[in-house]
Amino acid sequence: MSHSPKGSAGASYQHSEQLYQRASRVIPGGVNSPVRAFRAVGGTPLFFASGAGAYLTDVDGRRYLDLVCSWGPLILGHAHPAVVEAVARACRQGTTFGAPCPAEVELAERVVASYPGIEQVRLVSSGTEAVMSAIRLARAFTGRDLIVKFSGCYHGHADHLLVAAGSGLATFGRPSSAGVPEAFTACTRVLPLDDEAAVAALFAREGERIAAVIIEPVPANHGLLPQRPEFLATLRALTRRHGTLLIFDEVISGFRLARGGAAQRLGIVPDLATFGKVIGGGMPVGAFAGPRNVMARLAPDGDTYQAGTLSGNPVAMASGIATLDALAAGNGWAKLEALGLQLERLLQPVLQEAPFPLELVRVGSLFWLSLHASGAPRTAAALPQPAADRFAALFHAMLAEGIYLPPSAYEACFLSLAHEGADLERLAQALRRALAGLR
Repeated sequence: MSHSPKGSAGASYQHSEQLYQRASRVIPGGVNSPVRAFRAVGGTPLFFASGAGAYLTDVDGRRYLDLVCSWGPLILGHAHPAVVEAVARACRQGTTFGAPCPAEVELAERVVASYPGIEQVRLVSSGTEAVMSAIRLARAFTGRDLIVKFSGCYHGHADHLLVAAGSGLATFGRPSSAGVPEAFTACTRVLPLDDEAAVAALFAREGERIAAVIIEPVPANHGLLPQRPEFLATLRALTRRHGTLLIFDEVISGFRLARGGAAQRLGIVPDLATFGKVIGGGMPVGAFAGPRNVMARLAPDGDTYQAGTLSGNPVAMASGIATLDALAAGNGWAKLEALGLQLERLLQPVLQEAPFPLELVRVGSLFWLSLHASGAPRTAAALPQPAADRFAALFHAMLAEGIYLPPSAYEACFLSLAHEGADLERLAQALRRALAGLR
């Protein structure tokens, strides 16, 4: 792609370009996470200097309405005063102890009190850690080896979950990343989403060997792919029947879609759940949780090892506590739902004017602009190249309007409590202008 990052006033992103050149010499690809690269849309990644509320400011001084929200954690918006004060206060008392602190107990109590079916939680530092540990725990508890995941669901970059999905009812795991031996993924099975028959067939063949089924209850890493309640209910019934643990990966949906995450919203209680994003409030935090009899297998009480030097550190805990308390005190989840509804009302008439297929998919404060010609999918579907090119053009047109979207056609957008009605109006008007310019 040949898109060059130009602003609405015609000024180039000189400082971002200079920083990217410097970064490319000392950081692989110039970024510390591939999702930040602009490979899917072309151009140079933006470097940001500050964030406040619903807005980001880049190093060239340009201001954007932010719909990425650091990929989900900033449910209160950037630099929320309560979070900033809590973090500053914690830092003044010590950034890490490598020993227990009161704040980790307080955050764990809030998580356990909020999410259905869990009695204990182990805090870690990332969603990848949380999922990796939950799967190890499930294998220890059941005494089985096989893990089932679904095509289009991302569960971090642990070796055994970096597998590609194939066609048919089920595929043996094949690594989708260099550096992952096939032996590491040999115990992973991949199924399509939205297919009860495929799940039933796999359990009929290998049900007594399956330790856990892991799924994003609201898949949000291959577009936003809301699942039918019947499909998720089938997973719950089959796992229970076969003595398999059902793991909800709520790293994105947890504490965002409801106080009790997707489990509360859908009325389905998993055996284990993983969290991240929101419970850190912008700091690196993850967690996995479950009933006491399962969590008891963890060291030091049990025989399943998991550890982390910075797990439960007081600064991250303070950020998470402040975030959850602000959400609860301000009836945050109802406000986020209302924002989502307002966004839907504003965008629907704009999307009807689009010169190509463009559909809004929304679950609470999560939303996605789907460019699939056949309508928004429920399974992981690849976009044809013309549609991917359209998104790239739309991304840069919106950037010129001062709207920061995720730099990939497959990534979901996030609303925060810092977004206001006027911001959503601005988004709708910018989208209308951008689409008109792409005709």
